[in-house]
Amino acid sequence: MNPNAEKLLEATARAMQHDKKVFDARAHGAMAANVHVGVDLGTAYTVLLVLDENYQPLVGATRMAQVVRDGLVVDFIGAIDLLRELKRQVEARLGFELTHAATGYPPGVPRAEVRATANVLRAAELECRNEVDEPTAANAVLHVRDGAVVDVGGGTTGVAILRDGEVVYTADEATGGTHLSLVIAGALGVSFEEAERLKTEAREQARLFPLIEPVMEKVGSIVARHIAKRDVHKIYLVGGTSMFPGMGEVVERMTGVKTIVPPRPIFITPLGIAMNDH
Repeated sequence: MNPNAEKLLEATARAMQHDKKVFDARAHGAMAANVHVGVDLGTAYTVLLVLDENYQPLVGATRMAQVVRDGLVVDFIGAIDLLRELKRQVEARLGFELTHAATGYPPGVPRAEVRATANVLRAAELECRNEVDEPTAANAVLHVRDGAVVDVGGGTTGVAILRDGEVVYTADEATGGTHLSLVIAGALGVSFEEAERLKTEAREQARLFPLIEPVMEKVGSIVARHIAKRDVHKIYLVGGTSMFPGMGEVVERMTGVKTIVPPRPIFITPLGIAMNDH
């Protein structure tokens, strides 16, 4: 794994702080053409991240939204409005307008839907310079040579197998963070939004684990099925759902394969998408 990944991800976390203005030497007088921008339209969260000319995180913004489901844009107008809002927030902190970006998509999504995602960017006045599948984006950060990168997102679990740094197999199946929240909401009799909040509260996670462990096991069984007979010796988990304590251990138990959860896994795919804006 890329030895610089942890530093990059920590810098990304700092860039996402909403009260941080960018007035340092890197950004002063910068032109929009020199930055790299990534837009991750996720099932649970949309992320906009800006990197400087040296691919170092500058500024970003994120918002919870239900505008995408299983990689498909289901609320086109809502997605455009949300992206425009995030773009305005980021531009206010940068001091100049953004003109272009890359975007990502889960493996296996039909090309028509990939075009729909790109059209969201265009409607928000961003030239879409690249469309990259999420496992390839994640590996731009991780630099995995051989193994599997598993993106446990809001709606789906995406599996990519790499050989010599190249993606040789991909798959994507429904089951992700949204399913965890639905189970929590049903078991506790709370709203979906409250379940989403509880899921991220550290003091709540120990009592929630027994409720959602079966969903984690489902994720593990998806991964196990797709890596079977493919000579995978390491699994790297990315995506926001990977942050829930115990997810890595459950996947490792279900697959029998060493499973690694890198730091700040929620930012890996957005960071990799931005790196592909060229």
